[in-house]
Amino acid sequence: MQANVEYWFRLFYDCLRGTCYGSVGLNQFYSFLSHLWLWIIVIGYLLSIIALVIIIYVMIRLFELRKREEEYYSTVIVPPEAKGGMHPRWGHIQSLLEGGSPSAWREAIVEADIMLDDVLAKRGYTGDGIGEKLKSADPDDFKTLQDAWEAHKVRNQIAHQGSAFDLSETVAQRTIAHFEAVFNEFKVI
Repeated sequence: MQANVEYWFRLFYDCLRGTCYGSVGLNQFYSFLSHLWLWIIVIGYLLSIIALVIIIYVMIRLFELRKREEEYYSTVIVPPEAKGGMHPRWGHIQSLLEGGSPSAWREAIVEADIMLDDVLAKRGYTGDGIGEKLKSADPDDFKTLQDAWEAHKVRNQIAHQGSAFDLSETVAQRTIAHFEAVFNEFKVI
């Protein structure tokens, strides 16, 4: 049995021309495609306009948000002073020192060191860490520079040795006294 290839090509050709049974015809098919393409274009333009409106709305909201953030973050918030003019952060450090446990003393020293970093940054000392800020300090302008170094050295020992560092109550009180001298010089507490 041989397949008649020519017959099948002729049948296909006749269907494309619209002469086969139930066929639509090439002209009607092209007409359908042109109407379909017209609808695709109209829907595409509508979706583009909607997307453009959404983008504009989102950009406006983003600029409003950035403006509010700038206003919020550019406002300097001064912490309220506690009773007796004591700085609330310093009061927390004092309460940790009075805690009676070496872990509370370690925390008090670390908190005081963080407070020292903030104070040095506000006073205009530059550097990546407290050590670099203290190196850039002029001893004539910073009378308690040695106290700051002594206190920071103890903090470094705590940071590097952790709970292995034997911190006595005397060392903790002396270290906090060094910090207190620096803060008194800069009139922070």
